[in-house]
Amino acid sequence: MAIATTLTLGASAPLLAAEATPMADNPVVEARLLTISEELRCLVCQNESLAASRAELADDLRREVRKLINDGKSDAEIRDYLVARYGDFVLYRPPVKPTTWLLWFGPFVILAGAVFGLIAYLRRRATRLTPTTLSDEQKAAAQALLGTPPAPPKDNA
Repeated sequence: MAIATTLTLGASAPLLAAEATPMADNPVVEARLLTISEELRCLVCQNESLAASRAELADDLRREVRKLINDGKSDAEIRDYLVARYGDFVLYRPPVKPTTWLLWFGPFVILAGAVFGLIAYLRRRATRLTPTTLSDEQKAAAQALLGTPPAPPKDNA
């Protein structure tokens, strides 16, 4: 039984192996690829860098970047190529320009709106909660409900 289990597991191991990610022949190219891809966003995962993503599109983009590096393109030329092809969304730090203002300043606008809304709400609530004085009859009724003896009347003299 143990021999059959060992043979079965040994025969199925190659089926579980994944294809290795192709590496550049030149470690300098691979290091440059890693540096560039850390600044780029995976278009599928959206919250991962291109270097960290394991999506198929990320593999294709890394191959494309590797090819551009081998073609002698500079880092700026590679970024410009990818931005022209996929838009500013591919960059983790898109440039500040009119088309990305909402991306850069939107969270601050929402935060400021929330702070002003909270201040307005608290001011309205404070004006509605003005203290009221109870008449002697209301005080007596409240004390009767609470079971406390009534307070002696005050002399207004």
